[in-house]
Amino acid sequence: MKESERMEIVKKWFISSQAFLSMVLVQVFATGMQLLSRIILVQGSYIFALTTYRYIVAAICVAPFALYFERGLVKKFNWRVWLWLFINALVGMTMSLGLFYFGLRDTTATYSVNFLNLIPICTFLISIIVRIENLRIETWSGKAKCLGTIVCVGGALATSLYKGKEFYIGQNHNHHTDKIVVATHKTHMLRGTIFLVGSCCSYTTWFIMQVKLVKVFPLRYWGTMLSCIMAAIQSAVIGIFINSSKESWRLEWNLQLITILYSGAFATAATFCLLSWTIPIKGPTYPPMFNPLALVFVAISEAIVLGEPLRVGTLLGMVLIIIGLYYFLWGKRNEMPRLSQTNVAASELSISMAGDPIVPKSTTIIAQSSSPDESIP
Repeated sequence: MKESERMEIVKKWFISSQAFLSMVLVQVFATGMQLLSRIILVQGSYIFALTTYRYIVAAICVAPFALYFERGLVKKFNWRVWLWLFINALVGMTMSLGLFYFGLRDTTATYSVNFLNLIPICTFLISIIVRIENLRIETWSGKAKCLGTIVCVGGALATSLYKGKEFYIGQNHNHHTDKIVVATHKTHMLRGTIFLVGSCCSYTTWFIMQVKLVKVFPLRYWGTMLSCIMAAIQSAVIGIFINSSKESWRLEWNLQLITILYSGAFATAATFCLLSWTIPIKGPTYPPMFNPLALVFVAISEAIVLGEPLRVGTLLGMVLIIIGLYYFLWGKRNEMPRLSQTNVAASELSISMAGDPIVPKSTTIIAQSSSPDESIP
């Protein structure tokens, strides 16, 4: 096979796998964010200051993309658009991340990431409750989704209620790591679990909202930038109301500043842009199916880097959640018509081959055909 033919094959694979690679990259960003955030939260960083600065950095990072890729496009700002952007920032950024940080501080990184895997299950349950999705229990797909939901809930309960024996990966820890390990044992699991459940519900609502938001305001980069600005303002107002001391809001050249820059640029700006690009194409249930990757990455990294113990209950819950999640996603995939899958794949390919990620006509078509009960996993 000639070198040019190999390059052509690689190019075609890359074009057809852009959504997949984007979601894997999101999980890599999330893994780094979990570890860095865990360390600085244990050291006493103020959560609302962290989220405020993070979203300021995110808005600055997204601004060049919005000004370049969406230049010349018509931007209609009315009260409906501003309301949706405000709610999007409040639910999907301020509430979800704030609650997750509180839960992360009170538990561990591996335990916290377990709850992110429950997002597609919560999305499914809420979709049934508000009647935007049918259960179809008489079909194999419906049975698989029900079984996956039950197994996932069982995994979450196992993680929360059963600890089991502890074991460590590697025994050589330096003094700094030892201090972190001692701090991580001072946990408040019940309180942290409540925060994590609230964060999970907020993320679920945000995933469902994206399909509606892209119809009201289809400019993805502008939408992300404005949402980050609003989230920064919301976090600042709430944070100053709770604690206005200068010490809590002071920035220094330390790990906290590195975490803010990393979280703002990669875990927020890049992640939200990738999610906003993928959800209208693949649907709101597609991104959460990659969350188990972050769970595995974080569990191994936390044990090696931070010296956290791995618990039998956590590992058991992890396995159950991953198995249940993929049972659910198998049922979700098989209930969709083949024609719809072909149309979505063709639309994605046409956008990728256009060279510009912002194609107004293609974006509008896909947004109109996407809904929580019509999403393609």
